[in-house]
Amino acid sequence: MFGLQRLNVAERQRLGPMVAVSTVAFALHDPAATPTTLNADSGLWIPLVRRVRDPFYGAWALPGGPTQWNQTLGETARETLVAASGATPNYLEQLYAFGSVERSADAQRMVTIAYWAQFRPQDFVGTELPDDPNIAWWNTRELPELAFDHAEIIRAGITRLQKRAEQTLIAHRFLDESFTLTQLRRVHEAIGGKGLDPANFRRQALTSGELEATGTTEAGTKHRPAKYYRFMSEKE
Repeated sequence: MFGLQRLNVAERQRLGPMVAVSTVAFALHDPAATPTTLNADSGLWIPLVRRVRDPFYGAWALPGGPTQWNQTLGETARETLVAASGATPNYLEQLYAFGSVERSADAQRMVTIAYWAQFRPQDFVGTELPDDPNIAWWNTRELPELAFDHAEIIRAGITRLQKRAEQTLIAHRFLDESFTLTQLRRVHEAIGGKGLDPANFRRQALTSGELEATGTTEAGTKHRPAKYYRFMSEKE
C-alpha cells in the first residue's frame, strides 16, 4: 500500500478524514515575563507554535497535532500543550469540533477537536519553559498571523471562558489557592474586557455560596488589610 506522501491531491481528498487536536490555553501573564497589574485592557495570554513547513509556513498555530492510535483525545491535547508550555494546566475541557470542508480543501480532510485550558501561576513553579524560538506566549489582544482557522478556535475559546465567568467564579482557576476579592475581580475584568463595580462584585462574590474566608489577611499593607478567600467547591 502506498504511503500518504505518495498520493496526489485528488487521491488524498477521497480518503476518510484525519482527526487532530488543538488547544487554546489561557494564562493571566506571560510565564517568562514579570507579572503586571491586571485590568480590563490586560487581555489574556496563550501559547502558540510557529509553523516551520507548509502550509502556512511561518504563521503561528495553537499547540496540537494528529491523534495517536494509543491516545485519547484528551491525552493528545494535554501532551502537546505540555510540550508547548512546559507546564500541565489545572483545567482542560473539550471545546468544539471544527470540520468545515474549506479548512482542508486541497488535501486530506482534517477534523480538529479543540480544547480549552487554564493555567495559574503555581502551575509553572518548578517547570522549565521550552527553549525554542518557534514557541511563544502571545496576548489575545495582539495576536500574530495565524494558521488554518485557529483565529476562529481562539475566539470560540474566549467566548466559552467569558460565558463561564458569567455563570460562576471560574477565575479562581487563574489564581493561587487563596486570594483577595480585588484579585478575583481583576481576573474577571481581564476575562471580560470591561471594568466591574468593586462594591457590586464584592456583594455578588460573597453571596454566591462559593467562597469562604481563610482566616488570614494581607500583610505589609498601609491600608486596611484585605481578607483572603478560597473556593469551597467547583460549580459549573
